[in-house]
Amino acid sequence: MDTFRALAHEPRLLIEPGVVLVVTFALAYLVRSVILRGLRAWVTRTGSRPGHILGAALSGPTTIWALILAVHLAIQSSPLPPVVTGKYAPRTLVALWIASFTLMAMRVAGDLVRAYGSQVPGALPVTTLTTTLAQLTALVIGLLLLLSAEDVQVTPILTALGVGGLAVALALQDTLANLFAGFYIAVAGQMRLNDYIKLASGEEGYVSDIGWRSTAILSLGGNLIVVPNSKLSQAIVTNYHLPQLRMSSSLQVNVPYDADPDLVERLLLEIASAGAKDIPGLLGEPAPSVSLDPGFGESSLGFTLNYQIAEFSQQYGVRHQLRKRVLRRLREEGIAVPYPTREIHLDRNRPA
Repeated sequence: MDTFRALAHEPRLLIEPGVVLVVTFALAYLVRSVILRGLRAWVTRTGSRPGHILGAALSGPTTIWALILAVHLAIQSSPLPPVVTGKYAPRTLVALWIASFTLMAMRVAGDLVRAYGSQVPGALPVTTLTTTLAQLTALVIGLLLLLSAEDVQVTPILTALGVGGLAVALALQDTLANLFAGFYIAVAGQMRLNDYIKLASGEEGYVSDIGWRSTAILSLGGNLIVVPNSKLSQAIVTNYHLPQLRMSSSLQVNVPYDADPDLVERLLLEIASAGAKDIPGLLGEPAPSVSLDPGFGESSLGFTLNYQIAEFSQQYGVRHQLRKRVLRRLREEGIAVPYPTREIHLDRNRPA
């Protein structure tokens, strides 16, 4: 208390700490600028993605670190009592440094998972859930370091958390069910990001994200379908991207009964083989095939053109192009498109 009174009556005692604060911060900021400029130049020259992530993450915290260093040296050079310069001030500054470093580590962890998670063999797919787990891991480590720096015993806290965890689990059982279901969906690999799926209830679209509570599905119409993870893990799901991306599709063509079936089969195969060269999504291998199925109809012969497409959503555009080419070719060959007909026979000799 006497020291603070002396500082209030003699402000000149703050000149030296103030000079130390300004000079230290200026030098530290200069070093920070040189390091970041060199890092950016190296990233520009090499195109390193980790370097870019690290440079973006260091931009803000390094300013705080320079200020923490300047404040620490200024306090140490001040006439403050030893209990402040040797105990409270260092602990407070260390806590601030650990907090800023933890925030930076969380950002780096999230960016690294988003940038390289899909490239690591056997790793979880890059989703909101995996990014959140990486950031939570960095946060937990930072909190443990902070507690250790403050000489806080971690064991009693973990014991209390273990006792209170049961009550929390009962209160948040729906949330926890969605969390673990989302983790199971991500680990199982039966539904991945950008896979086209269809639920037994009728919802379908591309898996756009797997979060800690729900999975987002983007329909072909551009609408977002949100399904709770616990419901999705119990649903019957058809994945059109597994076990392989390509899939089979078909087109039914009806011709009159007087048409030559061998000619129709040859025309359809020629159309499909030629279309594989310029219709986006239509594959030439495996080769297209034609079958007389469903066959004999009421007023036409039904042929089915079977072919392979590169991806589920491309089947609509492929079918559209094939229909136009089939119709044009049938007209060129003089094969008419049959219409449903009915024959009515009247027996005029029978009495009314």
